[in-house]
Amino acid sequence: MTRNNLSWKIGGEAGFGIKSAGVMLGKIFMRSGYEIFDYTEYPSLIRGGHNTFQLMVDPNKANSVSQSVDILVALNQESIDGYLVELSHSGLVLYDQAKAKLSARQAAKYKIEGLALPLSDLAKDSGGGLMRNVVALGATLALVGQNLSIANGVIKENFKRKGSTVVNNNLKALKSGFDYIKKNYQGNFFCQLPKLPAKDNILISANESLALGALVGGLNFYVAYPMTPSSSILHYLASVAEKTGIVVKHAEDEIAVINMALGAAHVGARAMVATSGGGFSLMTESLGLAGITETPIVMVNVQRPGPATGLPTWTEQGDLQFMLRAAQGEFPRIILAPGDAQESFDLAAQALNLAEIYQTPVIILSDKLIAEGSTTVQKFKSNTIRVNRGKLLTQTQLNKIKNYNRYQITGDGISPRALPGMRGGVYIANSDEHNPLGFSDEGGDNRHQQVDKRWAKLETLAKKLPPPIIYGNPKAKNTVVIWGSTKGVVLDVYHQLSQKQQRKIKIMQVQYIWPLADKFITEVLNKSRKVLLIENNSNASLGQLIAQETGFKIKNKLLKYDGRPFFREEIFSILDKF
Repeated sequence: MTRNNLSWKIGGEAGFGIKSAGVMLGKIFMRSGYEIFDYTEYPSLIRGGHNTFQLMVDPNKANSVSQSVDILVALNQESIDGYLVELSHSGLVLYDQAKAKLSARQAAKYKIEGLALPLSDLAKDSGGGLMRNVVALGATLALVGQNLSIANGVIKENFKRKGSTVVNNNLKALKSGFDYIKKNYQGNFFCQLPKLPAKDNILISANESLALGALVGGLNFYVAYPMTPSSSILHYLASVAEKTGIVVKHAEDEIAVINMALGAAHVGARAMVATSGGGFSLMTESLGLAGITETPIVMVNVQRPGPATGLPTWTEQGDLQFMLRAAQGEFPRIILAPGDAQESFDLAAQALNLAEIYQTPVIILSDKLIAEGSTTVQKFKSNTIRVNRGKLLTQTQLNKIKNYNRYQITGDGISPRALPGMRGGVYIANSDEHNPLGFSDEGGDNRHQQVDKRWAKLETLAKKLPPPIIYGNPKAKNTVVIWGSTKGVVLDVYHQLSQKQQRKIKIMQVQYIWPLADKFITEVLNKSRKVLLIENNSNASLGQLIAQETGFKIKNKLLKYDGRPFFREEIFSILDKF
């Protein structure tokens, strides 16, 4: 039976173009009208180690990866020995006969077909042994019924900066792999992906999407210290800083990062930082400073497994409770959790507005899976995004205020905000508890007033925040609760279910983590017959928060915390019987 989707995986030593091959193949299929989602695995080594890149190709939306692989490209023996178990029924392993061997015992055990290719020889004949990955791309395209017209264009784009010789050599390598399959493979591979009508899509990661959303949202100042898996935000913004007119700073450490950002925000810049959990830990004291001085700042935490160094190049959702309570004392913060690249774009722009409207830190909680994995999305639309600076005063407005108080007690908790240098707007941004002018004040009544004023912001915000998003059958009595990157795999699996099973299920995605939409969530859960919580962590962080705020304890949980994301098969086995 012929299929029009594909799960493709390549494995080999770092430095042999594992990721670049996958990215190029993703672009080829995207331009052929397909939807793409990719996933990389690599060790936390500065150099070397074994890498893999998995690509999901589908005519419909692809948001996740499967355990099952249809084509495995093995550039070394480790890839054969480690991933044969993942091959689907009728799957095919393409391996470099000079670097690896598929034994008769392995072929019989896994009931698979192996195709030994002279990848090294074909690459050398094309101009260099490093081009084995490109030869494998040509072989893949021949197997799935593609021609080389789109692929040739992608190769030219990818290697253009290296000169015509490199471009031509890679074109030869691509064609050599394609021709070898056409000449030597007599079978009809069961995955056939002919060219489809083109879509107006781009292939982009959530990190890049978040950076673009921040730019559209008026970002002026970005500062970071590189930390996997957040680093590509810094790389992208640095590459466009001159063109967009923003300041991008690579600071010496995370403490410098957060304090530079606070300084920029204090004088009126829209400022953002990004890191992972370990870097965020170093920023927590200054997070508290932002809270008490009511300085608007956006902080991005791209999660990876902890504690300490943990698994620095893998994925997890283990930092939610940390984000709720980071820094000593009590002060308001806003926490947003995008589930994919589109939401990362939207929420980055929204976060900058929220930070200034409510004059408080906003935390965006992402993770490695979506941050580094690329997916196809429609081209972003920015015409609906408006910059809202809240109660930031103009000089004309400030002139009308007789005695300006930066921390004035107001009904909504939000005080008028002047910037340094504005006439009549002098105040102290004080890390001590302070009175409305910013002067230190240890009086009990003042303490009550300022604490209550700050918390009133969340009460104001809670009335305006959108509720969790409902997918599936809104009238269903079985509810699946998700947040962040688990969105993609749950939605993909939902669409694989029978219509009868789909009618039984609704999916509730909590996108605005804090303040929590407790009334909405309570109503949904109380009306449900069965509730399933799915999280990529060990202690059900969102489940704990829901129990804390609503009293509803979700007993049925699907948790995963091995550093890997949920695969489709893991979710399907549960939802198909839910």
